[in-house]
Amino acid sequence: MGEGSAGGSSGAGGTTSFEELELHPTLKKGIQEMGYRTPTPIQQHAIPHALTGRDLIGTAQTGTGKTAAFLLPILERLMNGPRGHTRALILTPTRELAVQAETFMRTLGRHTGLRGAAVYGGVGMGDQERALRGGAEVIVATPGRLLDHMSRGYVRFDRVEVAVLDEADRMLDMGFLPDVRKIMETLPTDRQTMLFSATMPPEIVRLAQVFLREPRTVQVGPQAAAAVGVSHLALPVPGHRKSALLRELLRDEVMTSVLVFTRTKHRADRLHRELERNGVSAGVIHGDRSQSQRTRALEGFRMGRIRVLVATDLASRGIDVEGVSHVVNYDIPSEPDVYIHRVGRTARAERRGDAYSLVSPEESDDFHRIEQRLGLSVARSQLPGFDYSAPPPPRDLGVAARGHRAPGGGPRRAYQRGPGGPRRGPPRSGGRGPPPGRRRR
Repeated sequence: MGEGSAGGSSGAGGTTSFEELELHPTLKKGIQEMGYRTPTPIQQHAIPHALTGRDLIGTAQTGTGKTAAFLLPILERLMNGPRGHTRALILTPTRELAVQAETFMRTLGRHTGLRGAAVYGGVGMGDQERALRGGAEVIVATPGRLLDHMSRGYVRFDRVEVAVLDEADRMLDMGFLPDVRKIMETLPTDRQTMLFSATMPPEIVRLAQVFLREPRTVQVGPQAAAAVGVSHLALPVPGHRKSALLRELLRDEVMTSVLVFTRTKHRADRLHRELERNGVSAGVIHGDRSQSQRTRALEGFRMGRIRVLVATDLASRGIDVEGVSHVVNYDIPSEPDVYIHRVGRTARAERRGDAYSLVSPEESDDFHRIEQRLGLSVARSQLPGFDYSAPPPPRDLGVAARGHRAPGGGPRRAYQRGPGGPRRGPPRSGGRGPPPGRRRR
Protein backbone atom coordinates (compact mmCIF):
# COMPACT_ATOMS: atom_id res chain seq x y z
CA MET A 1 0.00 0.00 0.00
CA GLY A 2 1.20 3.50 -0.73
CA GLU A 3 4.35 2.37 -2.48
CA GLY A 4 3.03 -0.99 -3.53
CA SER A 5 2.92 -4.37 -1.84
CA ALA A 6 5.95 -6.35 -0.83
CA GLY A 7 7.22 -9.84 -0.26
CA GLY A 8 8.35 -11.49 2.95
CA SER A 9 9.48 -9.82 6.14
CA SER A 10 12.41 -10.48 8.40
CA GLY A 11 10.67 -9.07 11.45
CA ALA A 12 8.65 -10.92 14.06
CA GLY A 13 4.98 -10.55 14.85
CA GLY A 14 2.97 -8.13 12.77
CA THR A 15 -0.59 -8.16 11.48
CA THR A 16 -2.14 -9.84 8.48
CA SER A 17 -4.95 -7.38 7.67
CA PHE A 18 -5.77 -3.72 8.16
CA GLU A 19 -8.78 -4.75 10.22
CA GLU A 20 -6.39 -6.05 12.89
CA LEU A 21 -4.67 -2.67 13.22
CA GLU A 22 -5.92 -0.33 15.93
CA LEU A 23 -7.03 2.35 13.49
CA HIS A 24 -10.10 4.58 13.60
CA PRO A 25 -13.02 3.30 11.47
CA THR A 26 -12.84 6.51 9.44
CA LEU A 27 -9.27 5.69 8.45
CA LYS A 28 -10.17 2.10 7.66
CA LYS A 29 -12.90 3.38 5.39
CA GLY A 30 -10.35 5.39 3.42
CA ILE A 31 -8.08 2.34 3.20
CA GLN A 32 -10.90 0.18 1.89
CA GLU A 33 -11.93 2.77 -0.70
CA MET A 34 -8.37 2.75 -2.03
CA GLY A 35 -8.69 -0.99 -2.55
CA TYR A 36 -6.14 -2.10 0.05
CA ARG A 37 -6.78 -5.13 2.23
CA THR A 38 -3.45 -6.52 3.43
CA PRO A 39 -0.63 -4.43 4.91
CA THR A 40 2.85 -4.87 3.46
CA PRO A 41 5.54 -6.25 5.80
CA ILE A 42 6.92 -2.81 6.71
CA GLN A 43 3.38 -1.66 7.50
CA GLN A 44 2.64 -4.81 9.51
CA HIS A 45 5.66 -4.33 11.75
CA ALA A 46 6.07 -0.55 11.91
CA ILE A 47 2.50 0.71 12.36
CA PRO A 48 1.80 -1.01 15.72
CA HIS A 49 5.00 0.48 17.20
CA ALA A 50 4.32 3.90 15.72
CA LEU A 51 0.78 3.90 17.16
CA THR A 52 2.27 3.67 20.66
CA GLY A 53 4.07 6.98 20.12
CA ARG A 54 7.56 5.49 20.18
CA ASP A 55 10.38 6.86 18.09
CA LEU A 56 11.04 4.57 15.17
CA ILE A 57 13.64 3.68 12.53
CA GLY A 58 12.05 1.82 9.63
CA THR A 59 14.07 0.21 6.84
CA ALA A 60 12.61 -1.61 3.84
CA GLN A 61 13.21 -1.89 0.14
CA THR A 62 11.99 0.80 -2.21
CA GLY A 63 8.41 0.23 -3.30
CA THR A 64 7.20 -1.60 -0.18
CA GLY A 65 4.79 0.92 1.34
CA LYS A 66 6.89 2.98 3.75
CA THR A 67 4.81 6.13 3.13
CA ALA A 68 1.65 4.55 4.54
CA ALA A 69 3.69 3.07 7.39
CA PHE A 70 4.18 6.56 8.82
CA LEU A 71 1.10 8.35 7.45
CA LEU A 72 -1.48 6.03 9.00
CA PRO A 73 -0.14 6.42 12.57
CA ILE A 74 0.08 10.19 12.05
CA LEU A 75 -3.53 10.44 10.87
CA GLU A 76 -4.69 8.20 13.72
CA ARG A 77 -2.94 10.40 16.28
CA LEU A 78 -4.22 13.67 14.84
CA MET A 79 -7.85 12.64 14.30
CA ASN A 80 -9.19 13.36 17.76
CA GLY A 81 -6.93 16.27 18.71
CA PRO A 82 -7.24 20.01 18.13
CA ARG A 83 -7.35 21.42 14.60
CA GLY A 84 -6.06 24.65 13.11
CA HIS A 85 -2.34 24.36 13.79
CA THR A 86 0.53 22.25 12.47
CA ARG A 87 0.86 19.03 14.44
CA ALA A 88 2.90 16.83 12.10
CA LEU A 89 5.94 17.68 9.96
CA ILE A 90 7.32 15.36 7.27
CA LEU A 91 10.66 16.29 5.67
CA THR A 92 11.58 14.86 2.26
CA PRO A 93 14.63 15.45 0.02
CA THR A 94 12.77 16.24 -3.22
CA ARG A 95 9.78 18.18 -4.51
CA GLU A 96 8.30 15.09 -6.10
CA LEU A 97 8.36 13.14 -2.84
CA ALA A 98 6.74 16.06 -1.03
CA VAL A 99 3.91 16.22 -3.56
CA GLN A 100 3.43 12.46 -3.55
CA ALA A 101 3.31 12.17 0.23
CA GLU A 102 0.90 15.10 0.63
CA THR A 103 -1.38 13.78 -2.13
CA PHE A 104 -1.39 10.33 -0.56
CA MET A 105 -2.13 11.84 2.85
CA ARG A 106 -5.20 13.64 1.47
CA THR A 107 -6.44 10.49 -0.29
CA LEU A 108 -5.87 8.22 2.69
CA GLY A 109 -7.37 10.72 5.13
CA ARG A 110 -10.19 11.95 2.90
CA HIS A 111 -12.82 11.32 5.61
CA THR A 112 -10.83 12.68 8.55
CA GLY A 113 -11.11 16.40 7.85
CA LEU A 114 -7.37 16.81 8.44
CA ARG A 115 -5.62 19.25 6.15
CA GLY A 116 -2.23 18.80 4.53
CA ALA A 117 0.07 21.05 2.51
CA ALA A 118 3.20 20.45 0.46
CA VAL A 119 5.99 23.03 0.81
CA TYR A 120 8.76 22.90 -1.80
CA GLY A 121 10.80 25.09 -4.12
CA GLY A 122 10.33 25.88 -7.79
CA VAL A 123 6.86 27.39 -7.34
CA GLY A 124 5.43 30.55 -5.77
CA MET A 125 5.34 30.87 -1.98
CA GLY A 126 1.88 32.42 -1.67
CA ASP A 127 -0.27 29.29 -1.36
CA GLN A 128 2.31 27.66 0.86
CA GLU A 129 2.38 30.71 3.14
CA ARG A 130 -1.41 30.62 3.46
CA ALA A 131 -1.31 26.93 4.39
CA LEU A 132 1.38 27.55 7.01
CA ARG A 133 -0.38 30.59 8.45
CA GLY A 134 -3.71 28.79 8.34
CA GLY A 135 -2.49 25.89 10.41
CA ALA A 136 -2.67 22.90 8.08
CA GLU A 137 -2.34 19.96 10.42
CA VAL A 138 0.20 18.05 8.29
CA ILE A 139 3.05 19.79 6.47
CA VAL A 140 5.21 17.85 3.99
CA ALA A 141 8.26 19.91 3.06
CA THR A 142 11.70 20.03 1.53
CA PRO A 143 14.18 21.56 3.99
CA GLY A 144 15.42 24.48 1.87
CA ARG A 145 12.00 25.93 1.03
CA LEU A 146 10.72 25.36 4.56
CA LEU A 147 13.64 27.38 5.96
CA ASP A 148 12.77 30.18 3.52
CA HIS A 149 9.30 30.35 5.06
CA MET A 150 10.64 30.05 8.60
CA SER A 151 12.96 33.01 8.04
CA ARG A 152 9.90 35.19 7.39
CA GLY A 153 8.56 34.62 10.87
CA TYR A 154 5.08 33.21 10.27
CA VAL A 155 5.83 29.50 10.73
CA ARG A 156 4.87 28.01 14.10
CA PHE A 157 5.95 24.52 15.00
CA ASP A 158 5.53 24.78 18.78
CA ARG A 159 2.63 22.28 18.68
CA VAL A 160 4.22 19.68 16.43
CA GLU A 161 3.67 16.22 17.89
CA VAL A 162 5.22 14.04 15.17
CA ALA A 163 8.24 14.57 12.91
CA VAL A 164 9.23 12.24 10.06
CA LEU A 165 12.40 12.13 8.00
CA ASP A 166 11.51 10.38 4.77
CA GLU A 167 14.46 8.93 2.80
CA ALA A 168 16.39 9.51 6.00
CA ASP A 169 19.75 8.32 4.71
CA ARG A 170 19.80 11.16 2.20
CA MET A 171 18.18 13.66 4.57
CA LEU A 172 21.02 13.15 7.03
CA ASP A 173 23.94 13.20 4.63
CA MET A 174 26.24 16.22 4.70
CA GLY A 175 24.25 18.03 2.05
CA PHE A 176 20.97 18.18 3.99
CA LEU A 177 22.14 17.81 7.57
CA PRO A 178 22.64 21.51 8.44
CA ASP A 179 19.14 22.42 7.23
CA VAL A 180 17.59 19.42 8.96
CA ARG A 181 19.29 20.35 12.22
CA LYS A 182 17.97 23.92 12.05
CA ILE A 183 14.43 22.71 11.51
CA MET A 184 14.48 19.96 14.13
CA GLU A 185 15.83 22.35 16.74
CA THR A 186 12.64 24.42 16.46
CA LEU A 187 10.37 21.47 17.26
CA PRO A 188 9.14 20.49 20.73
CA THR A 189 11.48 18.03 22.45
CA ASP A 190 8.65 15.72 23.55
CA ARG A 191 7.63 14.90 19.98
CA GLN A 192 7.59 11.48 18.33
CA THR A 193 10.24 11.14 15.61
CA MET A 194 10.29 8.53 12.84
CA LEU A 195 12.95 7.83 10.21
CA PHE A 196 12.24 5.76 7.11
CA SER A 197 14.49 4.75 4.24
CA ALA A 198 15.41 1.92 1.90
CA THR A 199 18.96 1.95 3.27
CA MET A 200 20.25 2.96 6.68
CA PRO A 201 24.06 2.83 6.87
CA PRO A 202 25.49 2.59 10.41
CA GLU A 203 26.96 6.10 10.24
CA ILE A 204 23.53 7.51 9.44
CA VAL A 205 21.96 5.58 12.30
CA ARG A 206 24.56 7.04 14.68
CA LEU A 207 23.84 10.52 13.39
CA ALA A 208 20.10 9.99 13.71
CA GLN A 209 20.41 9.34 17.44
CA VAL A 210 20.68 13.10 17.86
CA PHE A 211 16.99 13.36 16.93
CA LEU A 212 15.69 10.13 18.48
CA ARG A 213 14.87 8.84 21.95
CA GLU A 214 15.24 5.09 22.49
CA PRO A 215 13.91 4.28 19.04
CA ARG A 216 12.42 1.00 18.00
CA THR A 217 14.12 -0.39 14.88
CA VAL A 218 12.07 -2.23 12.26
CA GLN A 219 13.96 -3.76 9.35
CA VAL A 220 12.12 -5.69 6.66
CA GLY A 221 14.33 -7.69 4.32
CA PRO A 222 18.11 -7.44 4.05
CA GLN A 223 19.81 -4.06 4.01
CA ALA A 224 21.26 -2.88 0.71
CA ALA A 225 19.16 -5.30 -1.30
CA ALA A 226 17.73 -4.48 -4.69
CA ALA A 227 13.98 -4.78 -5.06
CA VAL A 228 12.65 -8.30 -5.44
CA GLY A 229 11.80 -9.04 -9.06
CA VAL A 230 14.61 -6.99 -10.64
CA SER A 231 16.82 -8.77 -13.18
CA HIS A 232 20.25 -7.18 -13.57
CA LEU A 233 22.50 -7.10 -16.62
CA ALA A 234 25.81 -5.31 -17.22
CA LEU A 235 26.68 -4.15 -20.72
CA PRO A 236 30.40 -3.30 -20.99
CA VAL A 237 30.85 -0.52 -23.55
CA PRO A 238 33.33 2.29 -24.28
CA GLY A 239 32.07 5.55 -22.81
CA HIS A 240 31.76 7.28 -26.18
CA ARG A 241 29.51 4.47 -27.50
CA LYS A 242 26.96 4.57 -24.68
CA SER A 243 24.40 6.74 -26.44
CA ALA A 244 24.58 4.62 -29.61
CA LEU A 245 24.17 1.44 -27.57
CA LEU A 246 21.19 2.90 -25.73
CA ARG A 247 19.49 3.78 -29.01
CA GLU A 248 20.13 0.27 -30.28
CA LEU A 249 18.64 -1.23 -27.13
CA LEU A 250 15.54 0.96 -27.52
CA ARG A 251 14.82 -0.70 -30.85
CA ASP A 252 13.44 -3.55 -28.75
CA GLU A 253 9.72 -2.90 -28.38
CA VAL A 254 9.54 -4.66 -25.02
CA MET A 255 11.30 -1.62 -23.52
CA THR A 256 8.00 0.20 -23.15
CA SER A 257 8.65 2.50 -20.18
CA VAL A 258 12.34 3.26 -19.63
CA LEU A 259 13.95 5.35 -16.90
CA VAL A 260 17.54 6.36 -17.78
CA PHE A 261 19.91 7.75 -15.13
CA THR A 262 22.81 10.06 -15.95
CA ARG A 263 25.48 11.52 -13.70
CA THR A 264 24.87 15.22 -14.29
CA LYS A 265 22.15 17.61 -15.39
CA HIS A 266 24.17 18.59 -18.46
CA ARG A 267 24.49 14.97 -19.58
CA ALA A 268 20.78 14.42 -19.00
CA ASP A 269 19.92 17.37 -21.26
CA ARG A 270 22.35 16.29 -23.97
CA LEU A 271 21.11 12.70 -23.97
CA HIS A 272 17.48 13.87 -24.00
CA ARG A 273 18.08 16.02 -27.08
CA GLU A 274 19.94 13.23 -28.83
CA LEU A 275 17.13 10.73 -28.22
CA GLU A 276 14.53 13.12 -29.54
CA ARG A 277 16.62 13.85 -32.64
CA ASN A 278 16.59 10.13 -33.31
CA GLY A 279 12.83 9.81 -33.05
CA VAL A 280 12.55 8.51 -29.46
CA SER A 281 9.78 10.06 -27.39
CA ALA A 282 11.72 11.28 -24.36
CA GLY A 283 11.47 13.64 -21.42
CA VAL A 284 14.01 14.89 -18.90
CA ILE A 285 13.90 15.70 -15.20
CA HIS A 286 16.57 17.22 -12.97
CA GLY A 287 17.09 20.00 -10.45
CA ASP A 288 17.39 22.82 -12.99
CA ARG A 289 14.00 22.10 -14.56
CA SER A 290 11.09 24.18 -13.30
CA GLN A 291 8.42 22.48 -11.26
CA SER A 292 5.94 22.72 -14.13
CA GLN A 293 8.46 21.14 -16.53
CA ARG A 294 9.15 18.32 -14.09
CA THR A 295 5.46 17.74 -13.50
CA ARG A 296 4.71 17.61 -17.24
CA ALA A 297 7.57 15.17 -17.86
CA LEU A 298 6.49 12.88 -15.02
CA GLU A 299 2.87 12.95 -16.09
CA GLY A 300 3.79 12.20 -19.70
CA PHE A 301 5.93 9.29 -18.56
CA ARG A 302 3.25 8.02 -16.20
CA MET A 303 0.55 8.19 -18.90
CA GLY A 304 2.73 6.53 -21.54
CA ARG A 305 3.03 9.57 -23.83
CA ILE A 306 6.78 9.57 -23.11
CA ARG A 307 8.60 6.28 -23.55
CA VAL A 308 11.97 7.29 -22.08
CA LEU A 309 12.53 9.58 -19.10
CA VAL A 310 16.13 10.77 -18.63
CA ALA A 311 16.92 11.79 -15.08
CA THR A 312 19.60 12.57 -12.56
CA ASP A 313 19.48 10.87 -9.18
CA LEU A 314 16.91 13.39 -8.04
CA ALA A 315 14.40 11.04 -9.68
CA SER A 316 15.66 7.86 -8.04
CA ARG A 317 13.88 9.04 -4.90
CA GLY A 318 11.29 11.29 -6.46
CA ILE A 319 9.50 9.09 -8.96
CA ASP A 320 6.66 6.77 -8.03
CA VAL A 321 5.49 5.41 -11.37
CA GLU A 322 4.00 1.96 -11.71
CA GLY A 323 4.88 -0.08 -14.76
CA VAL A 324 8.48 1.07 -15.38
CA SER A 325 9.72 -1.82 -17.51
CA HIS A 326 13.43 -0.95 -17.53
CA VAL A 327 15.89 1.13 -15.56
CA VAL A 328 19.03 1.98 -17.51
CA ASN A 329 22.10 3.14 -15.64
CA TYR A 330 23.64 5.24 -18.39
CA ASP A 331 26.30 6.31 -15.88
CA ILE A 332 27.28 4.03 -13.01
CA PRO A 333 26.94 5.55 -9.53
CA SER A 334 29.91 5.54 -7.22
CA GLU A 335 27.71 4.56 -4.25
CA PRO A 336 25.95 1.17 -4.21
CA ASP A 337 22.99 2.64 -2.31
CA VAL A 338 22.33 4.98 -5.23
CA TYR A 339 22.13 1.96 -7.50
CA ILE A 340 19.62 0.34 -5.14
CA HIS A 341 17.39 3.40 -5.22
CA ARG A 342 17.60 3.65 -9.00
CA VAL A 343 16.69 0.06 -9.79
CA GLY A 344 13.91 0.26 -7.20
CA ARG A 345 11.98 2.39 -9.68
CA THR A 346 11.10 -0.83 -11.55
CA ALA A 347 9.66 -4.10 -10.18
CA ARG A 348 7.33 -2.17 -7.89
CA ALA A 349 4.34 -3.78 -6.22
CA GLU A 350 5.65 -7.33 -6.81
CA ARG A 351 6.03 -6.79 -10.52
CA ARG A 352 9.16 -7.70 -12.45
CA GLY A 353 11.58 -5.33 -14.13
CA ASP A 354 14.97 -5.15 -15.77
CA ALA A 355 17.99 -3.06 -14.81
CA TYR A 356 20.62 -2.52 -17.50
CA SER A 357 23.96 -0.95 -16.65
CA LEU A 358 26.18 0.53 -19.36
CA VAL A 359 29.61 0.04 -17.83
CA SER A 360 32.62 1.78 -19.33
CA PRO A 361 36.12 0.49 -18.50
CA GLU A 362 36.62 3.45 -16.14
CA GLU A 363 33.48 2.49 -14.24
CA SER A 364 34.24 -1.19 -13.75
CA ASP A 365 35.63 -0.75 -10.23
CA ASP A 366 32.53 1.10 -9.09
CA PHE A 367 30.31 -1.56 -10.57
CA HIS A 368 32.30 -4.27 -8.86
CA ARG A 369 31.65 -2.52 -5.52
CA ILE A 370 27.94 -2.55 -6.30
CA GLU A 371 28.09 -6.29 -6.93
CA GLN A 372 29.94 -6.82 -3.65
CA ARG A 373 27.37 -4.78 -1.73
CA LEU A 374 24.45 -6.65 -3.27
CA GLY A 375 26.11 -10.04 -3.02
CA LEU A 376 25.52 -10.61 -6.72
CA SER A 377 27.65 -11.56 -9.68
CA VAL A 378 25.92 -9.63 -12.44
CA ALA A 379 25.97 -11.22 -15.88
CA ARG A 380 27.92 -9.38 -18.61
CA SER A 381 26.64 -9.32 -22.14
CA GLN A 382 27.15 -7.76 -25.55
CA LEU A 383 24.60 -6.79 -28.14
CA PRO A 384 25.11 -8.84 -31.31
CA GLY A 385 25.90 -6.76 -34.36
CA PHE A 386 26.70 -3.59 -32.43
CA ASP A 387 30.02 -1.93 -33.35
CA TYR A 388 31.83 -1.48 -30.05
CA SER A 389 35.08 -0.42 -31.73
CA ALA A 390 33.74 2.60 -33.64
CA PRO A 391 35.82 5.74 -32.95
CA PRO A 392 34.34 8.67 -31.05
CA PRO A 393 32.21 10.98 -33.22
CA PRO A 394 33.45 14.53 -33.83
CA ARG A 395 31.09 15.70 -31.10
CA ASP A 396 29.97 13.32 -28.40
CA LEU A 397 28.66 13.80 -24.88
CA GLY A 398 31.94 15.32 -23.77
CA VAL A 399 34.85 14.19 -21.65
CA ALA A 400 32.60 12.63 -19.05
CA ALA A 401 31.03 10.42 -21.72
CA ARG A 402 34.40 8.79 -22.20
CA GLY A 403 34.25 7.51 -18.69
CA HIS A 404 35.96 10.26 -16.70
CA ARG A 405 34.10 11.01 -13.55
CA ALA A 406 32.86 14.48 -12.74
CA PRO A 407 33.33 15.86 -9.23
CA GLY A 408 31.10 14.01 -6.83
CA GLY A 409 31.00 10.79 -8.80
CA GLY A 410 28.00 9.74 -10.78
CA PRO A 411 25.33 7.25 -11.69
CA ARG A 412 25.61 3.83 -13.19
CA ARG A 413 23.54 1.01 -14.09
CA ALA A 414 23.81 -2.61 -13.38
CA TYR A 415 22.20 -5.51 -14.95
CA GLN A 416 22.16 -8.98 -13.71
CA ARG A 417 20.13 -11.95 -14.49
CA GLY A 418 17.71 -12.76 -11.74
CA PRO A 419 16.16 -16.17 -11.40
CA GLY A 420 15.58 -17.32 -14.93
CA GLY A 421 17.68 -14.54 -16.42
CA PRO A 422 16.64 -11.21 -17.86
CA ARG A 423 13.18 -11.35 -19.28
CA ARG A 424 13.45 -8.87 -22.02
CA GLY A 425 15.54 -6.67 -24.06
CA PRO A 426 19.25 -6.74 -24.58
CA PRO A 427 22.09 -8.78 -25.30
CA ARG A 428 23.64 -11.77 -24.31
CA SER A 429 26.23 -13.21 -26.60
CA GLY A 430 29.89 -12.47 -26.09
CA GLY A 431 30.41 -12.35 -22.38
CA ARG A 432 29.11 -14.30 -19.48
CA GLY A 433 25.45 -13.82 -20.27
CA PRO A 434 23.44 -15.99 -22.65
CA PRO A 435 22.79 -14.70 -26.17
CA PRO A 436 20.23 -11.93 -26.36
CA GLY A 437 16.81 -12.60 -27.58
CA ARG A 438 13.70 -10.60 -28.15
CA ARG A 439 10.89 -11.78 -26.03
CA ARG A 440 7.31 -10.76 -26.01
CA ARG A 441 5.56 -9.77 -22.85
